[in-house]
Amino acid sequence: MILEVRTYRLKPGSDAEFIRLFRDEALPLLAELAIGVVAFGLSLATEDGQRDAYLVRSFASLEDREQQENEFYGSRAWREGPREAILALIEDFHTVVLDADELGMPA
Repeated sequence: MILEVRTYRLKPGSDAEFIRLFRDEALPLLAELAIGVVAFGLSLATEDGQRDAYLVRSFASLEDREQQENEFYGSRAWREGPREAILALIEDFHTVVLDADELGMPA
């Protein structure tokens, strides 16, 4: 199993709207494509007075991750749906991809 951890540096004052949009509009789209969402929310810690958001997703393999992400980000539902509103709230993001088997996590 592959885990993908994304962190989002949000624009000041946008956390509540980001969470609402992501929860109400992006998460259902991810579920439609059977992309496993392990966790999603706001960091407990702040940096420079800002809280980052995070998204942890699971995939069967790197190939599945690539295929499912291409389907998601290329979909009309994402492009014509919440994409612009969500991206407008993000200053920057980072992605880390981990092999869960190497972490000793159960499959």
